[in-house]
Amino acid sequence: MTARWVVDEVKPARDLRITWQPISLLFKNEPEEGSDYYDASLFTHKLLRVMESVRATEGDDAVFELYWEYGRRIHHDQDRDFTAAAALGSIGYDVSHAAAFDDEAWDAEIRKRMDIGLDLCGDDVGTPIIAFDDRKGVRQGYFGPVITRVPPTEDSLALWDALQAMMNIDGFWELKRTRTERPEFGERP
Repeated sequence: MTARWVVDEVKPARDLRITWQPISLLFKNEPEEGSDYYDASLFTHKLLRVMESVRATEGDDAVFELYWEYGRRIHHDQDRDFTAAAALGSIGYDVSHAAAFDDEAWDAEIRKRMDIGLDLCGDDVGTPIIAFDDRKGVRQGYFGPVITRVPPTEDSLALWDALQAMMNIDGFWELKRTRTERPEFGERP
């Protein structure tokens, strides 16, 4: 939902340049092998390998389309059995990238990119992580915001502006409240 918020509401009004980076829940949470969470984390981790293969040949901008396709399939279609080749083909990308799905050689790149985000905001966080330069030009990162639906444009921009304002306050670290509702994914993008 945070990605939809940034892309659908904030980016057009704030002229953002976004670079999508991976965070592997398999690496981050180290779930027990054989558990349902392990299997789900392993699947999405392997999808990240494909994403990095695409980035390596097509550049940062190409990653978003694949990320969006994964989101459509997982969150809107409730499909966790699709193949990387099917996702790639549906957006017109070279299906040869699907070979990266089982190629552990991509794990070092995932770890490197993931660690950049964690270095900015600490290891006691999850996803999403948003990072940008504060008013002093120092790169800062936050875990969140975690939202369950995309706010209307005016509220979306207010939320973004507040996030930027908080980034400029030395000593500010965290806001949190217990989530009491599941995400509302809305229409399939």
